Amino acid sequence: MHRLIEKGLMFGNLIRVDSPVQIDRYNRALRHLTGKTTALTEFHIDMSGYSPEVGDELGDDLYLNREGVNRQFILLTTDQKTAPLLNAKFSTSRGILRQFIDTNQPQLFALTAQDAVAGELVNSVYRAARPEELLDIRKIEIEADTTSGTVRTAAELGRMIDRFKSDKDAWWDDVLIGQMIGLAKKTGDVTRNPVTLPQMTFEQENFWTAMFGGFYVFRGDQPPTMIRVSDQADAGNFPIRVIDMSDRTAVAKFLKEHNLAEPLVDARGIDAAAILHQKMDFMVAEVASRHGERLIGATRRDLRALGRKYAAQLPEEWQGLAALARWAEDGGPWPKIDSNHPAYFYTLRAARHDDVELVNMLLAQLCPMDIRQLFICHKEAFYAAYTTWPDEKRDYVADFLAREYAVDKAGTRDRLFGHREDTRTARPATKRDVIDLVGPWGAVMRGR
Repeated sequence: MHRLIEKGLMFGNLIRVDSPVQIDRYNRALRHLTGKTTALTEFHIDMSGYSPEVGDELGDDLYLNREGVNRQFILLTTDQKTAPLLNAKFSTSRGILRQFIDTNQPQLFALTAQDAVAGELVNSVYRAARPEELLDIRKIEIEADTTSGTVRTAAELGRMIDRFKSDKDAWWDDVLIGQMIGLAKKTGDVTRNPVTLPQMTFEQENFWTAMFGGFYVFRGDQPPTMIRVSDQADAGNFPIRVIDMSDRTAVAKFLKEHNLAEPLVDARGIDAAAILHQKMDFMVAEVASRHGERLIGATRRDLRALGRKYAAQLPEEWQGLAALARWAEDGGPWPKIDSNHPAYFYTLRAARHDDVELVNMLLAQLCPMDIRQLFICHKEAFYAAYTTWPDEKRDYVADFLAREYAVDKAGTRDRLFGHREDTRTARPATKRDVIDLVGPWGAVMRGR
């Protein structure tokens, strides 16, 4: 993984913790949550306050995520909101933490100026012993306070102030007044600067989880469906429909039935042909790397040459995308690419809906040779795949992502997955009709 780390593609944007004050606050919060502390004098933390160095020191990469279902967090600074979330067990965790920090930015900024904020993403399941218990996770609540209990103390002071204002005899209650003064020394003037962290609740309808071998859960759609990542994953005893990811036709039908994905060539606001060619280049690199070709700095021209050199070994996925690119660019014959064709899922992206990121995550796992989409949409799957690649491919992938993606992350994501209004001239109705009839969805619809 050293290539990825050196280029900032792994453990990038982590927050450095190296001052004695920060380390002391971190240890107070860590002791408060786990009963443990760190002896390190320098380390890095992610959005949740998890540190890979501390995890290594403690011999526990889940020291802030016990059992994987109740993620704890330590906030030393609101800057953590831009950091990655490592060892994520649920796809929703990062979004929940980001929304919590954004919503309470002023309060958290004030609180972390004096102390660390420790908290937890709480649900009713403390330990998922069986896969079907994942479906019991429906709501996530955030509980948070400083290690000294500033928020709790401020709430208590607020109640005393209300009592003082409403009770006509409170002016003569020396005990109450003394308690208020004592609490105010800890919290400041809560009437002018309220110290509150309102309880926030988040629905967890549709999500991905790494637990039990991996599942994609879609409960917001009817009928509710789970997609099992691996045939070796724990099958469980689920009360809802379960589809194996290896059942390509079933997955394709599910995406179509709920309008979750759309063909790239029919998507608005993107250069579909350019995206197809890039995917084809990744496939050429896959073949060339197996033959020991050095690919660092390889240009599209270089990859075309390698494609010609290894033309007989290019996979069916490449052949299918090449035929589709010829149709898109040169008006060639429409290729028959149904759900059984290896290239099928490479021709799709998430449609416009609330679960764009989740569906693109699923598609990335279905298209492992598209290393850019895998890296952007499913870091866990990317890192797992990276360990299996030959050094030549690792060199190429790290170099490509650093040169072509890291320099313009937002722009790349927008070009690949954004749903912008199409300002170009619409395609002729005849081609649109052809897509509807025999395009990527055609074979699925015929097989229903």
